[in-house]
Amino acid sequence: MDLTTTKDYKEGNQKLGDDYSLDRVPRHKRNMGWMSITNITFGIATAIFYFQMGSVMALKFGAVNAIISAVYAIIVAGILGTFIAHLSAKSGMNVNLLSRGGGFGYIGASLTSFIYATNFIMYCALEGLILVTAVHEFFPSIPKWALILFFGTIVIPLNWFGIKQLDKLQKWSLPLFFLFLLAAIILAAMKPSSFDGVFWTYMPEGVHVGGTALLLCIGMQHGIMGLTPLLASDYSRFLKPKDHKIGIFAIGFIPQIFCFGVMGGLGIWFGVRLGEPNPGVYIVLLLGIWGALFTVLTQVRINVTNIYSGSLSLSNFFENIFKFTPGRRFWVIVTGVSAIVLMLMNIVDYLEAVMTFQGVFLLAWASILVTDATIVKKLLKIGPGYYEARQDNLHKWNPVGVWSLVISSVLGTIAASGFMGTFLQSTAAFFAAVLAAILTVIIAIFTKGRFYIKKEAKDIDKQEYIA
Repeated sequence: MDLTTTKDYKEGNQKLGDDYSLDRVPRHKRNMGWMSITNITFGIATAIFYFQMGSVMALKFGAVNAIISAVYAIIVAGILGTFIAHLSAKSGMNVNLLSRGGGFGYIGASLTSFIYATNFIMYCALEGLILVTAVHEFFPSIPKWALILFFGTIVIPLNWFGIKQLDKLQKWSLPLFFLFLLAAIILAAMKPSSFDGVFWTYMPEGVHVGGTALLLCIGMQHGIMGLTPLLASDYSRFLKPKDHKIGIFAIGFIPQIFCFGVMGGLGIWFGVRLGEPNPGVYIVLLLGIWGALFTVLTQVRINVTNIYSGSLSLSNFFENIFKFTPGRRFWVIVTGVSAIVLMLMNIVDYLEAVMTFQGVFLLAWASILVTDATIVKKLLKIGPGYYEARQDNLHKWNPVGVWSLVISSVLGTIAASGFMGTFLQSTAAFFAAVLAAILTVIIAIFTKGRFYIKKEAKDIDKQEYIA
């Protein structure tokens, strides 16, 4: 079935259990409060991965450099997240669908959807391996492959009923998370510190505040900074219209403050105090069997959001390219199984290369979406003032987004590989984002908006216009 008409989309979404992976969420279905949606996004904000980022940066490059980079990450990711949450809540679409009418065309957007899906599969595998390492540390007799199969499979049924199920899971598990976290902080504070001074004064020998050390910390933050703003769109599309103003700031900034500020900051403190960069090790050493359970809780929380967003992106890609629409639950299974395969292949061995490219790609993509909405559509009045997702009304390709993303991602990856000097190597993702924004405006002016739509829609609610 070719889901190209409004009627077909509605029928398709009924089959998908009202997850609306193939079209906008109707206004009468946008019935979730900002607190519920912010709570769901806390699934990614409470990932132990942020502990690890903070600990590694502090021990390698100094606590002050790690703290400055965290403030930078909160500001940049928070601004992007707020803009994208606004676009998503206004239109009822996630970033995969926003990209169709936001400068990419429906085939161009499908390519971003596929890379976006691989991002979530990769992070699902990475978080799963942190969990497996922690549990294996406490139960070394259980083979790692068995733990991978068990924990990789358990998140699949937790995704079966979509966003409402995620809301309940995150809501009831959050108090447990804070209880375990408080216990870990108290026990760490009671242990003698491996560093004599105040933790934020820790600086490895030969390292100074600012300079190369700070740039390397910022470069590490770039590997994850593009993900959290884009992730917000998968949930903010369900935001109640009356909660719009407070909701977009809450969804845009609160998860970033917790990701990079609270979790990253605690990672800095744990790392300096305990002299250990791996939270899979020090959480278990602090809490024993409860540390293993704490790790299980946090990694299940993050991985259900990874599976959810990955399944939406795969659904979008295969509907666009192959007209294959088996339903979101099918893609939940595919995403989960793919993550298990990557865990068995030990994705950690290739982590640095993968995160470098994805950091460049995700930040450039977010930059294009925000630039297209705020400058191209709103300021320059190029293209329609609304987002269209139906294939009948769209061109296959729009050079505005496609060429901006390709050029900025290629040059950003070259910069990240060190071919453009040390400064651009550490700031490659930010460089790619700025370049993508400039190219978006230039190409939009040059093409005069000819490739945004091929047939104007008459049924878009005026309240959903962004320009």
